[in-house]
Amino acid sequence: MPSNKYHSLKNRFPFRLGTTSYIIPADLLANVNFLEDKVDDIELVLFESDEISNLPDAATVKLLKEMADRSDLTYTIHLPLDTWMGHEHESVRQRSVDKCLRVIERTAPLSPFAYVVHFHGDHPGESPSPDLARWMDGHRRSVERLLQYVNPRDLCVETLDYSYTLIEDIVSDYGLSVCLDIGHLLLCGHAPEDYLDRYLPRTRVLHLHGIEDGHDHRSLSFLPAGLLTTLMDKLESGSKNSRVLTMEIFDERAFNQSLDIMSRFV
Repeated sequence: MPSNKYHSLKNRFPFRLGTTSYIIPADLLANVNFLEDKVDDIELVLFESDEISNLPDAATVKLLKEMADRSDLTYTIHLPLDTWMGHEHESVRQRSVDKCLRVIERTAPLSPFAYVVHFHGDHPGESPSPDLARWMDGHRRSVERLLQYVNPRDLCVETLDYSYTLIEDIVSDYGLSVCLDIGHLLLCGHAPEDYLDRYLPRTRVLHLHGIEDGHDHRSLSFLPAGLLTTLMDKLESGSKNSRVLTMEIFDERAFNQSLDIMSRFV
């Protein structure tokens, strides 16, 4: 059973502090019930495939909405990871967009704070595709379809392994927001401070997690010395409803450690 030793950090920062819907080994509703009095936002990590899906049904969405209303809670929706919206094959690209739209439609009653999306490369690495023009055009067409259902400001494109400069024109041209994943930047050798200086004004969601032995999504205790202080200083002038800072971790022990660290900034 989850312990009761946690800080409540609701309404304590000039942003909405959040974490993921996978902190305790239980279903979506149990995790939200566990977290609703501790954080301001919960990132619902949703997936859908032929083999397995965790998309909530209408009854679960109704309960999630009721829990949010009673607890001053918001939800950030992480759109499915197994999507390739710049894929060279049009059928794959279209199926990827369709998958995202099913999640958007199902979660619409929650009035999500934001939707986080990945612009996956054709392969890992500094260059996401051998045909960048085709890859970027595919993402533009995919974004145009998503924006028929989502406010541009609420669609946040996440930093991955390649330089964000490759896609910043797409984000800017369509009025999208940035999801600045500090853990990804650290893992891939990018300087988080440079990204904060360049992209923070367009950033609506930040993901924060430490790196341990080359693995990300660890507790905030594994962040480089001074980085969290720098980040908190830069977020100081924000308003509570302008951004979400998600501690993107996936177990109870890391969550407890991370709350302890964040409580030092209250």
